[in-house]
Amino acid sequence: MKNANANLMKEINLNNVRQVMKRAGTATKPQLAMLTKLSVVTVNSLVKELLESKEIIEDQTAASGGGRPALTYRFNYDHSQALVIYLKENQGQRVASAAVINLENRIVSQNEYVLPAFEQKYFAEIIRGFLIACPQVKVIGMGIPGQIVNGRIVVASHHELQGAPLIEELEQQFQLPVMVENDVNAAVFGYQASGGEADGQCITGIYFPKKYPPGMGIYLNGNIIRGKNGMAGEIKFLPQRIDWYAEMKEEVLLEAACRIIQSVNAVLAPDQIVIYQEMTGAERWIDFWNGYQAREPMPHYPEVILSNTFQADYEEGMRMLTLQKLDPVPVQF
Repeated sequence: MKNANANLMKEINLNNVRQVMKRAGTATKPQLAMLTKLSVVTVNSLVKELLESKEIIEDQTAASGGGRPALTYRFNYDHSQALVIYLKENQGQRVASAAVINLENRIVSQNEYVLPAFEQKYFAEIIRGFLIACPQVKVIGMGIPGQIVNGRIVVASHHELQGAPLIEELEQQFQLPVMVENDVNAAVFGYQASGGEADGQCITGIYFPKKYPPGMGIYLNGNIIRGKNGMAGEIKFLPQRIDWYAEMKEEVLLEAACRIIQSVNAVLAPDQIVIYQEMTGAERWIDFWNGYQAREPMPHYPEVILSNTFQADYEEGMRMLTLQKLDPVPVQF
């Protein structure tokens, strides 16, 4: 028991030093002792271990005030990397954008691929090529227009993704953890990270793509609200009686969008509703929404933000959510 407690304490201290080094970028041992509130003796031991694993590297000798010069250490942001793949459709083509990022969220390598279909064999080819070029990749993140339950896609905007056992087969093939996230969940996470969130606020992001059903992500207190089996936000199942795959008149789409916003507002009362849409111009949307509010009472009126940054928010959210998988799991007694 005593050895187990000692090992746990060592792991906690090691993670503490890792996180401080990651935030600071560079530090000397005395600085690490001050920032972590650990003894210099403990820091010496932990720094040695992090040097051996190449998580930190010797940087330079810092000037001193007359005593022995202090050696500076630099955090190795490329010690672990993540491969992030975003599935999307662009002008009728199925596209996979892929990027390898390091622990600093800096892009190391990226490419975009036009796919014959959203099928696992094509994802595997992309992954294999990146893993050969970037052997430091330790986790794979995939953003999809759908939801995963027990490793299998059960709800998807693109029918060919339906039922695919994505996670298990890719993990077995590449022996790396695979994280799959819904595209709208990732977008609302990326939106708040870019400055859209105040402490304690609830933010919903609603995406109305062309020719496909809408989707919604819910963000609250630093987390995505997923619901049972990750099905929170599947607003295409609201009783709208609309064929989202068929072409519709602008007014029909706008009315349906406003009704969805009203339903979301009545249930969640969010602080902000971010609307990602490709159906109409901003001026037309604002006029229609203002008229809708005038005739339909609501419990409160949230801040509705029209945004054209879906792809940027989606990619930022996927990078951050995937990098979270590389953070050490907190050790508790």
